[in-house]
Amino acid sequence: MGTATASAMSGNLHSVFVYGSLLADDVVRIFLKRVPQSSSAILNNYHRFSIKGRVYPAILPLENHKVTGRVLLGITDPELDSLDIFEDFEYERTSVDVCLTDTPDNYLQAQAYVWTNKNDPNLYGDWNFEEWRGLHMEDFMKMTVGFVEELELPESKPRVATYESYYNQNDINP
Repeated sequence: MGTATASAMSGNLHSVFVYGSLLADDVVRIFLKRVPQSSSAILNNYHRFSIKGRVYPAILPLENHKVTGRVLLGITDPELDSLDIFEDFEYERTSVDVCLTDTPDNYLQAQAYVWTNKNDPNLYGDWNFEEWRGLHMEDFMKMTVGFVEELELPESKPRVATYESYYNQNDINP
């Protein structure tokens, strides 16, 4: 029996709305060691922003806007804890209602990571997944592998520090 299966039997299962780098199965696989079942979804009354100096997005509540993404289903307690570590202090896990796009009247309560600084001057425009996939996914995956390896160490760095040191060390301009 796999670790995720054993964990699922002993704890709660969660649904997590993802809208940025975790839309990529390859990033999810690196981080969770599996790709959970998922469903396309829309988060109404939120907006997905680009962040100056970062390759990943932020969401904040904003009337009459919507964020397309997907809901990762069957996330175990340990996996949710790992996602909390990955999202770091920049985000706050919040309960949201999402609309599953394969069944339009089907709303589901899920966890989402919402940007903590509602007045951040570094937020701008719209973040585009396809653009990110073409320009930044390969480097982001390498950074994520480093972060996951770092988590195994007794003195691991938070994700933001890992992100900044990776992109500075490799002279990559997000």
